[in-house]
Amino acid sequence: MQTISGRSVQSRCLARVAAPGRKVCVVRAGAAVQDKPGEKVVGSAWQFTQPAGKGLGWYTGAEDGYLYVDQLRVEDIRRQVPEALFYLYSKNRVMHNYESYKKALEGLDSLPCYAVKANNNLIIMKQLAAAGSGAVLVSGNELKMAIAAGFDPSRTIFNGNGKLPWELELAVEKGVLINIDSEFDLQNIAAAARKTGKKAKVLLRINPDVDPQVHPYVSTGLAGSKFGIRNSHIKWFLDAIRAEPMLELVGVHSHLGSTITKVNIFRDAAVIMCEFIKMIRAEGFELKYLNIGGGLGIDYSHEGQVLPTPTDLIDTVRDIVKELGLTLVIEPGRSMIATSCALVNTVTGVKTNGNKNFIVVDGSMATLIRPSLYGAYQHIELTAPSTAEKQTFDVVGPICESGDYLGKDRVLPTPKAGDGLVVHDAGAYCMSMASNYNLKMRPAEYLVEDGKVRKIRHEETLEQHMAVFEGL
Repeated sequence: MQTISGRSVQSRCLARVAAPGRKVCVVRAGAAVQDKPGEKVVGSAWQFTQPAGKGLGWYTGAEDGYLYVDQLRVEDIRRQVPEALFYLYSKNRVMHNYESYKKALEGLDSLPCYAVKANNNLIIMKQLAAAGSGAVLVSGNELKMAIAAGFDPSRTIFNGNGKLPWELELAVEKGVLINIDSEFDLQNIAAAARKTGKKAKVLLRINPDVDPQVHPYVSTGLAGSKFGIRNSHIKWFLDAIRAEPMLELVGVHSHLGSTITKVNIFRDAAVIMCEFIKMIRAEGFELKYLNIGGGLGIDYSHEGQVLPTPTDLIDTVRDIVKELGLTLVIEPGRSMIATSCALVNTVTGVKTNGNKNFIVVDGSMATLIRPSLYGAYQHIELTAPSTAEKQTFDVVGPICESGDYLGKDRVLPTPKAGDGLVVHDAGAYCMSMASNYNLKMRPAEYLVEDGKVRKIRHEETLEQHMAVFEGL
């Protein structure tokens, strides 16, 4: 059996699982992967091994064992670009993910909005804007970036529990839909509307108190969350909005959290939200939008985890949205961009402390913090096939912290200094959360587009960092 960067081809290709009453189709090593009529793909392991040079996004070539991005070997890209550490994206995967949402929304009045906080690379934002996406924003600077990227401000949503006066003034001026998160937020939005002389279109962010069953840091819809207004306090907000002529209530919003793997949770929240819509309409308000947020999880394990698709998500609320004549707003971030990207590292060396083995790479918690911050798992593999002895390693960086790791207890072929190693599914909440800790500079970013490699962000330099102190 051929070994590919610590996993067998066979183990990665048992990808098709039959839906009830349907035949099982198992994709063997080296076989082309195709959907067949009537077949339901409920896992995603199939995508991780595809025909070499002919696949979509990130995958291992079934014929040669090398890691690919679309048509290109990652090893060839590593030789082509000057940086040893960089983020690398597949444009095809980004567009595929976006089109999956567009297709899922067919037949509904809808507004799909990309969550800019997940990844704010300007080039990728421009591509999504050109494809017709709206945008979800959580700061005034994100709004400025969205405008620079070409997003229509009237198709953007401004979220957040601490929106600042200048940010709200900009949002009202540009015609952005604004979610009301608290009493003071309502007052600040009204003040911004009066100052700009423009009526603000607002949604109430209602906390439905539904448990998304995810890491507490990314759970936003429970009663104890800092986000949203209390269910019991809605009448106060309705009276306050009615008394404020510069505010126009156009919808309601809920956001349960991130990495959600059960779509029935969205259904539960939507049912609750629609009861609020009926109540608010009975108070005389004409509501247009139901915003159910984002939060779909992805297969970080790369083991063919059964996960809901965008269609699964939309189908859970389709009848509710149609019955009430609403426009459905969704806010995908992670599920739109995460799978398009990996962090490409270079191995510095291998060491042991007698109890543990370590692969030391040039990437770190400063470059990609999710494992250290959340204890998150992101799949790791080498960029080239290897017959070296497999061992269990912690993959760590050079930062002066014991918490500086990209993965723990990973079974991998023992690499050599200079070998390539990637951390997968790094498109969301990785580069956008990177820092300069230990004066490690944020890395360059590249995009595979039309069979070529394009730089889409320059590596930061120490000179740029030092410039912020000039003249002080």
